[in-house]
Amino acid sequence: MPWINLRGHLSATLGKVTIRLQTSPLRSSNVRHSLVDDAQAVATAVVLVSLGLSLLNTAGLITGGTPGLAFLISYATGMRLGVALFLVNIPFYALAWRRLGGRFTLRTAGAVTALSGGVELVHRMLSVRAVDAPYAAVAGGLLIGLGLLVLFRHGASFGGVNTLALFANQRWGWSVGGVQMAVDGLILAAAFALLDPVRVAWSLVGALVVNAVLILNHRPDRYRTSSAE
Repeated sequence: MPWINLRGHLSATLGKVTIRLQTSPLRSSNVRHSLVDDAQAVATAVVLVSLGLSLLNTAGLITGGTPGLAFLISYATGMRLGVALFLVNIPFYALAWRRLGGRFTLRTAGAVTALSGGVELVHRMLSVRAVDAPYAAVAGGLLIGLGLLVLFRHGASFGGVNTLALFANQRWGWSVGGVQMAVDGLILAAAFALLDPVRVAWSLVGALVVNAVLILNHRPDRYRTSSAE
């Protein structure tokens, strides 16, 4: 029966003949993502995240990160969620430009603008009258987490806390999901002033799902984005 030893040799015994093949580890590709690659990644992420936010909004929940800040502003002032999402990201562009490079910042600004428009588009074109909080928390969290993961793989983010998390990952090696989880805790704590405890609890579940997707899947040591600076 074939087996692989610790030195990376593949051995197979056929009768009295032993065949040994030297194996080598897989290497990541150095091919850069094209503009088309990056554009489809942003479009995919916008669709996934905007749908996730729509589920949370319909259930009266909140999430973490920059969208969570936008939810707080929207609930407190009545401002449209897409507009609040665009405005809350503006202060983070300076950090992105200085620490993560101009290319990253431009991609992020484009992604944020697209997401703000996507949120408003979903609001106009998709009508979800009711959704149970447990389903909205899990399904919405998965959609948002997958959307962020797609965008991270192409060296961009939806700004705000995502930018801060990526900076901490590059500078100190901190887990992207771990940084987001800490900030999300502060945002969800502030939500008690606007939402009832049950909705905040389900919002916490949704935020945990988002960060679980990132912690389990955003592994720069395994998957390296070829378009990142």
